[in-house]
Amino acid sequence: MFETDVVIIGAGAAGLMCAATAGQRGRRVVLVDHSTKLAEKIRISGGGRCNFTNLNIHPDCYISNNPHFVKSALKQYTQHDFIGMVYQHGLTFHEKTLGQLFCDQNSDGIIQMLKDEVAKGEVTWRMGTSITSVVAAEAGGFIVETSQETWHCQSLVIATGGLSIPQIGATAFGYEIAKQFGLNIVPQSAALVPLTFQPEDLWPELAGVAIEKAVVSCQNQQFREAILFTHKGVSGPAILQISSYWQPGELIEIDLIPDLDLQDFFANASRDALLSTVLSDVLPKRFVQVWLQTKGEVKPLKQYSTKVLQELEQQLHHWQVKPSGTVGYKKAEVTRGGVDTDELLSKTMMARKVPGLYFIGEVVDVTGWLGGYNFQWAWSSGYVAGLNI
Repeated sequence: MFETDVVIIGAGAAGLMCAATAGQRGRRVVLVDHSTKLAEKIRISGGGRCNFTNLNIHPDCYISNNPHFVKSALKQYTQHDFIGMVYQHGLTFHEKTLGQLFCDQNSDGIIQMLKDEVAKGEVTWRMGTSITSVVAAEAGGFIVETSQETWHCQSLVIATGGLSIPQIGATAFGYEIAKQFGLNIVPQSAALVPLTFQPEDLWPELAGVAIEKAVVSCQNQQFREAILFTHKGVSGPAILQISSYWQPGELIEIDLIPDLDLQDFFANASRDALLSTVLSDVLPKRFVQVWLQTKGEVKPLKQYSTKVLQELEQQLHHWQVKPSGTVGYKKAEVTRGGVDTDELLSKTMMARKVPGLYFIGEVVDVTGWLGGYNFQWAWSSGYVAGLNI
């Protein structure tokens, strides 16, 4: 059996940050991951472009049974701290919509930066190494048996992520460890994920049609971004965002023409033009054609009564649909739910009932918005654990 100060299970965003932080403090750290490929979730993020954080990080942008839990970690290690690290490594980045920051060197640049930080801490790597068992040691700490060797450590960090994207190795390992040590788990569900419709609600002809500016609402939460119609339902940034708040059986409401007074628009349009032609100036032509097919014959604008046009405007501003579900973890950006935050100390990420046991990143019941928020949670939670292990 080998002795070390810390074993971190999971070499993703949170695990790498934790390993770098602890190692550079002089702690002896062993970083274990069952995959032979490092940080695959970072690698594929943003189509490989890596939206590594957001300028607008705020606790209100996170979902958790305890909405205050994230405050301490986000304050101890902010988006500006991570941006500072990016600068130090000579990487460059650009801002896209809504404060999203993307690395000009793509995800490979961020991964190499984290590898370099881990190397500074002289961390012992164990990639392609499975965990056989984890138990509390009689003399204190933990015994971690792996496919390569057995380690005795004083601190154990679980950074194994959630259930999203199983095709790159996601498993329920972190939840199983939490249960083994008596910690409560908040039920999990796919989040930041496309929504599906019942067959009778689907319009297959719309697959691939995007509406660039829509407002999607559910549970007193709304997001204004693009939506995309798919063969199974709807996707796009606004839908992914609202999916984290949507619960099965609930309606979502979509404003397809936000900020537009359609009656004023009609008043300035050609009265002889077909309604479909007029609406195609503000909505995709294919969407208009399919939408109006459900309303009956398409006529020139002048042949519609004011009442009918007002009803049409209401329908476009308040289109309500009940999704049948989501496309599941295979296409989900993250997992909602996880290790109950009431079980953890927010300032350190250590389990209240199990001294020396820490949970960080996606395995915890903290779900951020789309746009770099979940990576920032990984950096922040990994950092504060790294300071305390």
